[in-house]
Amino acid sequence: MQINYKFKNEELLNLALTQSGIDSRHNNERLEFIGDRVLGLSVAALLYEMYPDEAEGDLARRHAFLVSTDALAQIAKEIELEKHLRHGHMTGGKINHILANAMEAILGAIFLDSGFESARNIIIELWRDMARAETNAPKDAKTTLQEYVQKIDNGALPKYEYSEPVGASHNPTFTATVTALGKSATGTGASKKLAGIKAAEELLKILAI
Repeated sequence: MQINYKFKNEELLNLALTQSGIDSRHNNERLEFIGDRVLGLSVAALLYEMYPDEAEGDLARRHAFLVSTDALAQIAKEIELEKHLRHGHMTGGKINHILANAMEAILGAIFLDSGFESARNIIIELWRDMARAETNAPKDAKTTLQEYVQKIDNGALPKYEYSEPVGASHNPTFTATVTALGKSATGTGASKKLAGIKAAEELLKILAI
C-alpha cells in the first residue's frame, strides 16, 4: 500500500483492511466512523487555508466533493489499497463504496495509532492535489438540480423519497426517487446520500441539463 506511514500497532492496520463481508464482528466499520470525522475536519482546515477568499458555500461544496465516496475511492485506488483489502464480493456499484469505507478506516487507524496530527499530515499529502485541481468550487448533482428547479419553478424544491434499504445489513442498497418540474427519476446506492445523488443525476439527464 503506497502510503507514507508505518503503523506502530499492526493490528489496527489489519482491522482497517478487514471488510465486514469477511468478518461481521471484527471489521473496519468502527475505524471508518472515526476516520470520517478526522477526514472531515482535516479537509475543512485544508480548504480554509488554500482558499482564503472563498465564501462558506463554495468551501462547503469543495468539502462535499473531497470527502465523497468517489473521491475517497479515487485516493484508495491511487495508493493501491484494494490489493491489501480483505473483502467479500467487491463487484459492480459496491466497489467504490467498499474502497471509500476502507480508506476512511485507514485514516481512523492512523489517528488511533499516532494521533490527529499524523492523520492530518497523511490526509494533506494525499488530498492536496485533488483539492487544487478544481479551479471552481464543484457542485454535486443534488445542488445543481436544486438551483435549476428553484430558478425555473419560483423557488420550489425537488422532492426526494427514500425506500427502506434491501440486502444484508452490512451491505445494504438504498433507493431514492426525486420529483421536480413534473418529472421523476430513481437512483440506487450504498447509502441514502449516494442514492439521492444518483437520482438527481438521472433527473438532470431527463431534463437535459
